Amino acid sequence: MSESVDIRLTVNGQAVARRVAARQSLVDFLREELGLTGTRAGCEHGVCGACTLRLDGAIVRACLLFAAQLDGASIETIEGLSRSGEIADLQAAFHQHNALQCGFCTAGILVAAAALLRRGGVPSRAEIRDFLSGNYCRCTGYHAIIDAVEATCRARAGKSAP
Repeated sequence: MSESVDIRLTVNGQAVARRVAARQSLVDFLREELGLTGTRAGCEHGVCGACTLRLDGAIVRACLLFAAQLDGASIETIEGLSRSGEIADLQAAFHQHNALQCGFCTAGILVAAAALLRRGGVPSRAEIRDFLSGNYCRCTGYHAIIDAVEATCRARAGKSAP
């Protein structure tokens, strides 16, 4: 028999109250219970980054957390960041720089890149690469992703390309 837990949390600015299985992963909760399919289960070991989201402002891997652990938490998924407009320029840069291919990893990379952008300034390409190193992309080779993030950082800082 599976134990269940009542949780109350905020997801993308909306209050959510649910009874969840004690061992249901956060990524499965978001996808199956809330229909937020942008957060993907890639490796289920926390190494690929496809499930990256914000938990109380910090980026985390949703596959490593149980939904039952998150009573009182605030979660922001790719859907919330997209709807708020916070990453509109970053999404446009990904399109402009051809920084997405199959799209499986893109949401996690965008969430991680948004955390870097929140810091402000223009990090070096090596710093961008290092910051995104926990997000795997098997299609693009990363150059276009780095280009897109760098371009967005520069645009937000009011600086032109080198």
